[in-house]
Amino acid sequence: MSQATDDANETLGAEALQGMAAMFDLAAPQARYLELMDQGGYLEPAKGLGLSFNRANTEYVLRHADEFSSRVEMTLGNVRPLIPLNVDPPQHSKYRKLLDPLFAPKRIDEQEEDITRRVNGFIDTFIDRGECNFTEEFAELFPSSVFLGLMGLPEDEMRMFLDLRDGILHPEKKDPDALVDLEARMRVMNATGAQVYDYFGDLIDLRSKEPADDIITRFLDAEIDGDKLTREDILDICFLFLIAGLDTVSDTLTCSYAFLAQHPEHRRMIADDPSVIPIAVEELLRWESPVAGGVPRLATCPVVLPTGDKVAEGTAVVPNYGAANMDPDTFGDPMAVRFDRTDNPHIAFGGGVHRCLGSHLARRELRVTLREWHRRIPDYRIKPGHEDLQYPPGLRHVKDLMLTWR
Repeated sequence: MSQATDDANETLGAEALQGMAAMFDLAAPQARYLELMDQGGYLEPAKGLGLSFNRANTEYVLRHADEFSSRVEMTLGNVRPLIPLNVDPPQHSKYRKLLDPLFAPKRIDEQEEDITRRVNGFIDTFIDRGECNFTEEFAELFPSSVFLGLMGLPEDEMRMFLDLRDGILHPEKKDPDALVDLEARMRVMNATGAQVYDYFGDLIDLRSKEPADDIITRFLDAEIDGDKLTREDILDICFLFLIAGLDTVSDTLTCSYAFLAQHPEHRRMIADDPSVIPIAVEELLRWESPVAGGVPRLATCPVVLPTGDKVAEGTAVVPNYGAANMDPDTFGDPMAVRFDRTDNPHIAFGGGVHRCLGSHLARRELRVTLREWHRRIPDYRIKPGHEDLQYPPGLRHVKDLMLTWR
C-alpha cells in the first residue's frame, strides 16, 4: 500500500464512524437512505472518509478488493487485524478455506434439531408468564447458546462471553459515559479487548497440552497450504468470532420482532402459513439490515465509482448495506415490506470475498425461531407503555423489546 493509504489507516477510527451514525434515525432509516441515493449515492462528509449508499457503488467497493483494501484499523479493542475480516486476497482465501467448512450448509443442516431444541428451551422459560423482555430473555441468549455449542466452547460461561461482547460492541453498558464520550468508549473497549486476548490465550495454552473436541483444538491442528496457524492467528480469529458470532443475529432478531409486533398483518402471515418463513426472513433482513454499514475499505489507488464519483487514494469508504438494500434500481418498491418478494438479492450479509462467514447459520437460526415462536406464540404485541422503542448507537438493535401475549 502507498503512504497515503497507510496515513488514512492510522487516522480512521471510531469517531468518524460514530459521526456517520448521527446521519440516520436508527429506528427508521429507510426513507433517509432513499434521500441520500436521490442525491447521488456517494458522499464524503469528512476528508478521507467516503460513504457509499446506492447498490452499484457499494457492489463495486465490495467486489474490487484490488482497489479497496480491508486492511483497516477497527479500533474495537483489538491490537492486530481481525482474521479474516481485515485480510485481503490472496491471503484471505487461505483463511476462508479453513473457516468456511465450519459454517457450510451441510454442517448447519446437522444442527437443525439442536437449534430447534434451544429455541423452545428459551421460550419455555417465559411462555407461561405471558410476556418477556425479548431482547434480554431470548435475542441475546439464544444465538450465543447456538454459537458456543457449535464451536465447542463452554456454554456455562455464556454470561462471561456476553459481557466481553458488550465491552466491545456496547461499551455504554459498562460505562454510561461511553455512549457519548469517545475516550470513555475506547477505554472500555481496550480493557475488554485485553480480557478477550487473555481468555483465548489461556485456552490456547491449555489445548496445546490437553486437546479437546472444540474449535481451539481444531485450529491448533489445522494447516493452510502446509503451514500451521500461529498463536496470534488463532487469537485474531477468535476475537472476530466472539464479536460476530454473539451479536449480529441477536440484533437481527430484535429488529425483526419489533417490526412484527407492530405489523400484525405480517405476523399473521407467518403464523397462518409457515411456508412463507424463508421469504419473510430474507425480506426482514433487507428491510431492517441490522449491520447497516460494513467495514470501511481503503482506496489503494484513485478510483472512479459507477456513479462517476471520484475517490482519492487513501480514502476510507464505508459501504452502507442498509441503503443498498433500499435501492429502487434493484428493488422496484423498496418501501414495501413484502413476504412474497421472491426476487430479493439483498446484501445484508455483505458481498464479495468478505461476505459473512456465518450467513448460513444466521439464516437457519432466524428461520427456526420464526417457525417455533409463531407455532407457540402466534399472537403477540409490544407491551403497553413500552411502545417508544430505543435503538442505541452501533449495530441496529432494539434495547429492552417488551412483548406480551396475555
